[in-house]
Formats: sequence, structure tokens, C-alpha cells
Amino acid sequence: MISGTTEIIAHIGVPTANFRSPLIYNPWFEQKGIDAVVVPMGCESADYPGFLRILFNLTNTRGALVTMPHKVTTAGLVDVLSPEAKICGACNAVRRDGDGRLVGAMFDGEGFVRAMRSQGRDPHGASALVVGAGGVGSAIAASLAAAGVARLALFDLNTASSEDLARRLAPHHPRLALSCGSADPQGFDIVVNATPLGMKVEDPLPLDAGRIDAGAYLGDVVMAGRETSLLKAAREKGCAVQPGLDMLFEQIPAYLEFFGFPEASARELRELAQPATPTASTRAPL
Repeated sequence: MISGTTEIIAHIGVPTANFRSPLIYNPWFEQKGIDAVVVPMGCESADYPGFLRILFNLTNTRGALVTMPHKVTTAGLVDVLSPEAKICGACNAVRRDGDGRLVGAMFDGEGFVRAMRSQGRDPHGASALVVGAGGVGSAIAASLAAAGVARLALFDLNTASSEDLARRLAPHHPRLALSCGSADPQGFDIVVNATPLGMKVEDPLPLDAGRIDAGAYLGDVVMAGRETSLLKAAREKGCAVQPGLDMLFEQIPAYLEFFGFPEASARELRELAQPATPTASTRAPL
């Protein structure tokens, strides 16, 4: 029930058809008796900069979830950025602090690391390869670095993207061994596909799965509603695997903490979530 005291979390992006946040957050709010609601808001790029400020002029706006195509734009509109958002040059959550400033953060990578830890795998001291240096790849790389990996390799078909990401990471993590230019997964404890490859059944693999070490941890950000070919190949080699939905559900507790709500677990969020209407394979936006 929405009332005059209900606080709003806007989920901003376009198109909104695949937004899953209302189906995950709102059942949890209802079960916990929290007077808040997530509302999808379809906003085109040309209108977005003005809209974001107007949104936070509303007295009952608790925060905003931001997805494509606005993550990069948002980083230039807020007053304060978290370290991960600075490294990524993008953010996917915004709240207003006690001084009225807009604070932006990025939680894609936090969700990935939390999902790892939920499987009993600690990134600290490990070696990691992240394939794909776009928004989600940058976020995962930043969070793995913050979690204490000892060695981090970055690869993107656009070489400049991975090299730029390495340059942004280096000042924040001076002891981290960084390298770019190879997607060879051999010798890495953690291997991440942060590309869209795997969304379609006919997609090629983003890396040579035959060279993944048997004891490695393989994460795939693709949320395809099925096991991707890369996940299947890694699992058959005996690897621990992390599908995209694990990252999605594990980052929601981080969002809730950011917005000042009570602690939640990924397990209870999954149990309460409403089923989504089937759509095409996608990295479903939060």
C-alpha cells in the first residue's frame, strides 16, 4: 500500500521493460513492513541531467537506482563519488546525504565479490583475470582490487579501455600487480567474463575455456535464464562457477545498506522475489 508517507526509490533507465528491481525490492519491503517502494522511471538521455536533480528535490525521494544508459552520465552529475565509482567513471546508485549533497556509488563489483564470499571463496591474495573493461568489468575489477587480490589482469578487445582502467586502478592500489593485453585464463585463481558474449546461444566463448585451471573460480555476468556455454565448460572442468543472477541478488543488500535500510540477505530476497515475465536473454538491469 502506497500512502502519503511512502518513500520512493526511483529506478531510472530506458527501456524499463526488463527492470526486475520492483519484483525483488517491493516484496521485501512489504514483508518487512517498510514504507518504501521502487518505481521504474523511463527517462531518455536528453532529459536525464535535469531530471535527476528535480527527483532529489522531492522530499520523499529516498534514493535512485541507475541503469543504462545513464551510469556514466550520473558520475558527472553527483557531488561525491565512492572510490569504486571514481575508478569506473560510472555509478548505479545515488542518495542524498545530510548536507544535501548527491552521493554516487557503484555496486556491480560489490555484488560479484559478495557472491564469491557466499561460496566460501575469498579473493584476498588471489590472482584474477577480468575479460571486458566496460562498466560492469571496471566495477568488478575495482572491487576485486579493493578485496585484496594480489594480481589482476585486464583484457578488452578495445585495448585502450583495459589500459585506461589499469591507469585508474593503479593510484588507488599501488601494491597491486596489474597487466593488460591477454585473455589467457591459465594460471588465474579467478576468471571473470564481463562481456555480453553468452547472451545468445550462438555467441563464441569470450576466452579459451580449455585453458582455465581446474581449481579456478569462474564468474559470468550474463543473465541468460540458462547456463551459459562458458559456465558449462568451466563446471565440467571442476571449477566453482558463479552465474550472473548470483551477482544481481548479492548486490541488493549493498544497495539497501547504502540507502539506510535494514540488513537483508540474498537468500531471503530470492525467496520473496516475484517471477519476472519471460523476456529475451539479457544482463537484466537492477
